[in-house]
Amino acid sequence: MDKKTVYLKAERKTEVHSAPVFVKDIARVACSDAGLAREIGQLVAVENFTKEDGRIVITILKVIDTIIKAFPEIDVESLGESETLVIFDDEDEMGRIKEIGLIVFVAAICFFGTAFTIMAFHNDIGIQDVFSNVYEMVTGETSNGITILEVSYSIGLAAGIIIFFNHIGGRRITKDPTPVEVEMRLYENDVDTTLVESCGRKGNTVDVD
Repeated sequence: MDKKTVYLKAERKTEVHSAPVFVKDIARVACSDAGLAREIGQLVAVENFTKEDGRIVITILKVIDTIIKAFPEIDVESLGESETLVIFDDEDEMGRIKEIGLIVFVAAICFFGTAFTIMAFHNDIGIQDVFSNVYEMVTGETSNGITILEVSYSIGLAAGIIIFFNHIGGRRITKDPTPVEVEMRLYENDVDTTLVESCGRKGNTVDVD
C-alpha cells in the first residue's frame, strides 16, 4: 500500500484565542484524504499556552514531528514557512476598545499631521506670494487672493492625494497596492522577523525534542 502524502503550508504569523494550539492554527493541511487532513488539523501542537506567555515560535519540524508520531504511515511535506509566530489574543472587550481607540488616534494623527505639514510647507515657500506674482506677470492685474491659480492648485493637490492613496472614500481606484500599503507590508514583515528572532533568543521557541 502506497503511503499517503500530507502537505503543510505554515503561516508566518497566527493568532490563537485559547489553548491548546492545534496544527490547523499553524498551517493549512492538504491531503487526498479529506478525513485524514481534518484529523491532522485537530492534532495538538502545543498543549499549554496562555496570555501570560504572550507569544511563542513553533517550528515546522515540531509540527511534522507531532503528525508523524500520530500517523507514522504517512509522508509529510512542508511548502510554507519554517517557523510560525503564535500570538495569544483573548479577545476581551477592553482589548477591542483599546484597538478602536488606537485606530482613531492614529487616523487623527495622520490627518492633522498631514494638514499641518502641507500648511507649513506652503508658508515656508510663500506660495501665496508666488501665485500673486505669477498672476500679475501673466494678466497684468493684481491678485485678490482667489484666482485660477489657487483654484487649479487646490484641485490638483486633492487629485494628487487621491491618486497617491488610491482611494476615494472606501473605493479603490486601481487594483495596484498603494505606496503606503507596500511600506506597511514591509514594516509588518520586519516586525515579524524581529519577533521570531527575539523569541529564539529568549528560549520561547517550541522545537522537536
